[in-house]
Amino acid sequence: MNQQEIEALVTGLENVQQSEAYGYLFFFYSDDHMTPFLTIANSDNDYDSVSNLNREGVFRINLGVRPETFAKMFAVSGDDDSSCTDYTQLNTFLPHPDYAKQHFVCILNPAGENESRIRTLIQEAWELARQRYERRHA
Repeated sequence: MNQQEIEALVTGLENVQQSEAYGYLFFFYSDDHMTPFLTIANSDNDYDSVSNLNREGVFRINLGVRPETFAKMFAVSGDDDSSCTDYTQLNTFLPHPDYAKQHFVCILNPAGENESRIRTLIQEAWELARQRYERRHA
């Protein structure tokens, strides 16, 4: 999937708002602009260069998932050291370099089998954001 296909998928979900800053696209549920449920980065910046996004055509999707989904995707222990992780890998799900503790995952240029998985995870991230929004506005 390319970045435009991901953007179309996300903006096609109900009640999604988008903004842009620092070379990132931020996607929020409704007017809740506190925490995006998904971001897309396609270039390095002063705050984030771990994925070498300045490579031609490379982009990273970052999204928040359920704690149990995160745990199933990654072996989590107190000794995990993200400094040993190669965040430049294409088409590999990884714990987010900065927001793994908040159950954010990332992937550069999803392809093949991971296209289906990213669609499922995008739906999950959107649903979590919708539920948070509804709890706060109940």
